Amino acid sequence: MQSYTIRLSGAVVRSPQVRLAAPVSVSFPADEHIAIVGPNGAGKTLLVDMLTGKYPLKEGTLDYDFSPSVSPMVYDNIKYIAFRDTYGSADANYYYQQRWNTHDQEDVPSVREMLGEVKDEALRQDLFDLFHLEPMLDKPMILLSSGELRKFQLAKALLTSPRILIMDNPFIGLDAQTRELLNKLLEDLSKRSAVQLVLVLSMMDDIPAYINKVLPVANLTVGQMMERDPYLAIFRNSDVPVPEDLQQRIISLPYENTNYVSDEVVKLNKVSIRYGDRTILKELDWTVMRGQKWALGGENGAGKSTLLSLVCADNPQSYACDISLFGRKRGTGESIWEIKKHIGYVSPEMHRAYLKNLPTIEIVASGLHDSIGLYKRPKPEQMSICEWWMDVFGISSLKDKPFLQLSSGEQRLALLARAFVKDPELLILDEPLHGLDTYNRRRVKKIIEAFCRRRDKTLIMVTHYEEELPATITDRLYLRRNR
Repeated sequence: MQSYTIRLSGAVVRSPQVRLAAPVSVSFPADEHIAIVGPNGAGKTLLVDMLTGKYPLKEGTLDYDFSPSVSPMVYDNIKYIAFRDTYGSADANYYYQQRWNTHDQEDVPSVREMLGEVKDEALRQDLFDLFHLEPMLDKPMILLSSGELRKFQLAKALLTSPRILIMDNPFIGLDAQTRELLNKLLEDLSKRSAVQLVLVLSMMDDIPAYINKVLPVANLTVGQMMERDPYLAIFRNSDVPVPEDLQQRIISLPYENTNYVSDEVVKLNKVSIRYGDRTILKELDWTVMRGQKWALGGENGAGKSTLLSLVCADNPQSYACDISLFGRKRGTGESIWEIKKHIGYVSPEMHRAYLKNLPTIEIVASGLHDSIGLYKRPKPEQMSICEWWMDVFGISSLKDKPFLQLSSGEQRLALLARAFVKDPELLILDEPLHGLDTYNRRRVKKIIEAFCRRRDKTLIMVTHYEEELPATITDRLYLRRNR
C-alpha cells in the first residue's frame, strides 16, 4: 500500500492574503522525490507554506506521516531553505551596506556558532569538504558572499538529517563546480538516505534526473502531480516567445541623460581590501572604459561583490584606495550621490535588504534617486518612465501591489526595472537572473542585450552561468580567492 509523507485534502488557508485560488488536494508519496515548478508569481511559495503548516487552515485537512522518523514534530522532520538569503538570527537588523561596515559586525555570530553542535561526524566531514566550510567557520555571518551563504544554509539543513528537505532554487548563487558537487550530493542522498527531496524550481526545464515526480503550479492553482519525463516533454513543446518588438523599444529610447564626463568609467590602481586577517582583493588593477561590456567571474567568496561595492561607493574602504570613477578620484570632494546618479545596480545583497513594503511602482521609482524607499516624489513624467520600464519587464500589472507581497522572482524583476529606470551610464548587474523562471530569464537577457546596444552604455555583469551573459560582452575579469 502506498504511503505518503504529506497529504492535503481540500485545503484552504484562513488568511485571504496568502490563499491560493482553489482548494488544494495533493499527496506526496513517501518514496518519491518531487519538484514543485511554475513561473514567477505562480504560488509555489504559498503552497510550500501550506505544506509546512505555516498558516492555519480554514477548510480541509493537512496530515503527516514522517516514518521511519521517531519524532512526530514538523520542526524536526521538515527543513525549508527559502529563496531570500538570510543571516539567521543575525538578520533581524540587517541593512544594505552593513556587510561592508566592519564596525557594525561586532555582535554578528560566526558560521561556527550558527552551525551549532553536529552529531553525525561522517556527514559533517562530507558537507565540510563539499562546501569548503572549514575556512569559513570563524567568518562573521554578515561577511558571507551570496554563494557562501547558500552553502551555509544547505549544510546547516542537511546536517539535521530531516525526513523532508524542501529547497527553493538550491543551485542559484553557486559557482559551477559547487553546483555540480551539490547535484551529486543530492543524487547520492536520493538513493541512500531516508530524506525526501522537494525542490522548488523556477527554471522549469532544468529538473535533475533523480527527481521522480513534478507538481506544476500556475495562476495560484496547484495542478496534478505527474512523472518527470512526460512533464518535460509537455513543457518543452509549449514555449512562449518573448515579444518581437521588445528590444527595438529599448534601442529607440531617446537619450535624455547623456552627462558623460570621462572615457574612463572605472579605474582601480593596486587596490587591496582586507577584513581582519582575511585578504579579499590583493593589488588589483582594473580599468573599465566607456562602452565596454565586462563579464566579472570567480568562485564563491572570490571578492566579486566586494569589488562591485567599491565601484558603487557602498564600501567605506574605497576612500582609502586608489580608485577613480567617471574620471574623478575617490575622496576628492564628490558625494556618494554624484557617483550613484550615473549607475544602475541590482544584486543579491540589495534584494535581501530591500524590505520596504511600498507599492511596487514606488520601489521602481526609488531608482531615480538611488534611495531604499521613496523619499522624493517623482514628477508625473518620471512616473510614466517607471511604468514604461515595468511594462518592458512584464510587471506593469503589479504596479500597485505591495512589494513584499510579490514572489521573490517578481521582486527581482521590480529591482531590475529600478536599475534601468534612469537610463544609467554604467549598468552593474550582480546575478540579475537570480530566481527568475525560464521565460523571464530569456526576456531579461534580451532586455540587457538591447540596452547594451544603446550608445556609450557600459556594463559590468556577474553570473555563474555562462549562457546568461549577453552576446555583447567585450571583456572579462576573473577573480581568484586569496586563501
